[in-house]
Amino acid sequence: MKNIFKNFLIFFLIFAAIMTAFSLFDNSGEDIENISIAKLVQEINNEEVQSITVKGNELDILLKNESKQASKKEINEPLGEVLKNYNVPADKVNNLDISIGDEPNSGILLTVLPFIIPALFIIGLIWFMMRQVQGVNSKAMTFGQSGAKIADQKIKTTFKDVAGAKEAKEDLEEIVEFLKHPQKFITMGAKIPKGVLLLGSPGTGKTLLARATSGEAKVPFFHISGSEFVEMFVGVGASRVRDLFKKAKKASPCIIFIDEIDAVGRQRGAGLGGSHDEREQTLNQILVEMDGFDNQTNVIVLAATNRPDVLDPALLRPGRFDRQVVIDLPDIKDREAILKIHAQKKPLDKDVDLKIVAQRTPGFSGADLANLLNEAAIMSARDNKKTINNLAVLDSIERVLLGRERKSHILSDEEKKITAYHEAGHALIAHVLPKADPVHKVSIISRGRAAGYTINLPKEDKKMTAYSDFIASMAVLLGGYAAEKTFFGEVTTGASNDLQRATATARKMVTQFGMDEKLGPRTFGQKDEMPFLGKEIHERRDYSEKTAQTIDEEISNYVDNALKTAEKTIKDNKDKMEKIVAVLIDKETIEKDEFNKLLA
Repeated sequence: MKNIFKNFLIFFLIFAAIMTAFSLFDNSGEDIENISIAKLVQEINNEEVQSITVKGNELDILLKNESKQASKKEINEPLGEVLKNYNVPADKVNNLDISIGDEPNSGILLTVLPFIIPALFIIGLIWFMMRQVQGVNSKAMTFGQSGAKIADQKIKTTFKDVAGAKEAKEDLEEIVEFLKHPQKFITMGAKIPKGVLLLGSPGTGKTLLARATSGEAKVPFFHISGSEFVEMFVGVGASRVRDLFKKAKKASPCIIFIDEIDAVGRQRGAGLGGSHDEREQTLNQILVEMDGFDNQTNVIVLAATNRPDVLDPALLRPGRFDRQVVIDLPDIKDREAILKIHAQKKPLDKDVDLKIVAQRTPGFSGADLANLLNEAAIMSARDNKKTINNLAVLDSIERVLLGRERKSHILSDEEKKITAYHEAGHALIAHVLPKADPVHKVSIISRGRAAGYTINLPKEDKKMTAYSDFIASMAVLLGGYAAEKTFFGEVTTGASNDLQRATATARKMVTQFGMDEKLGPRTFGQKDEMPFLGKEIHERRDYSEKTAQTIDEEISNYVDNALKTAEKTIKDNKDKMEKIVAVLIDKETIEKDEFNKLLA
């Protein structure tokens, strides 16, 4: 209806423009007085007329004062006869300059055009409306077809374009080998996995690995998002699944890639939308299609998700997605390799050491690292620089972590002093406690929501965290709270996030990691999740009220002990605190080397 209204409006405007032009064309543009034959006779008798031009039944009159007039006579009656009938003297007629002009040839056109143009307008409008209706019908006929797109074969991505993820690439190389040489596996009686599920945190490169697999195998690559299957109309999703697999079988060997499969593959029977809602019908059709593949059909289904816990168990059984490839966050070597790939088309200064950048970015995914270098490039281009220097790269790390500097957020002298002591408290405890992560930077410049920040980074990547590491991290988190309480006698709202993180750490130690001596090695509480929504709706208690009281007491003990450790450390090192605060108030930022020299 929107397109029909739009076309109608266009036709109306065109019609109005044509009629306006026609009216302008029909108007000679000169103001000429139309007079009767009687008045013409009177002017001739008064000898006011200089000449008359006869064009059919039209008379163009030119007076002696150079003004023009127009008149009309009967079509078949000559002008002389008309004047004679009006008793105009012959000598006055002879004094006139009477000439015969060409008859106007636009009379028929001007007469017919007002009828032709509206007719053409109506015919054109009907034609466009019929086209719109045909378009709707054609869309209705193709509504059940899949919207899967085939990747451009000219733009090839291979495993060389993917840094890190060594084990994941080895698993996928078997898929590539099967697509290239399927008979070798069939001869041995081997069944290649029909479906491969790529699992990993957001930004770890699941889609990139799927494209690289297609590029290595040199086969068609059908890619679609899980959300593109489901529609509000019943049966459409299942129809699109059938159409997708039908196209894939025709293009065999090929790869089908379903991104964010958890959008359609969540657990069935959630109690929302009935037992046969549209999403579940779509999932059922995917299960049936994947079960229908045989060894002669070289179609591999790759799917990606960062929520494997909400997937339906039927998807994960052998015969469907029977191989799961886990893609972890990159370690320091992988981060350096990823940075080198993303830095290939960027003019980096010689002073930029990507190894140091990799050391400062633990926990960053491949997408985060790409965003880091992109932020550095944007910053350098904004400052009209021709290359990206080390300062821009390091600043972009903090921009990705915390946000950009808020230079307009100016603290008062009192707030600046409190912030300096707060951040100095974090930094001092991180420096003194042997199990705490080393300090890389301390600043009281506002970034994002933080009035100041202290960056602590581990010496090396950790896969596991020990009990002593948690104890030290809680003491560091409460360092700002302890510093404010020690030096000002009261605390501010600046420690709210630190308290939340310290409390959450203590709760995990008690309820999830079994690190509390009093409660022993067991977990407490089970988080129930709504599969349809993918969200935790409540925590189901599997312990008594007495145990709940003990849990609260132990959490409070951990937080209180961490606060005591922080307060004692600050009181024992007040001179060092004052040094850090003085430099922070003066320079606002202390880097790692300067900080270590200051407290040497």
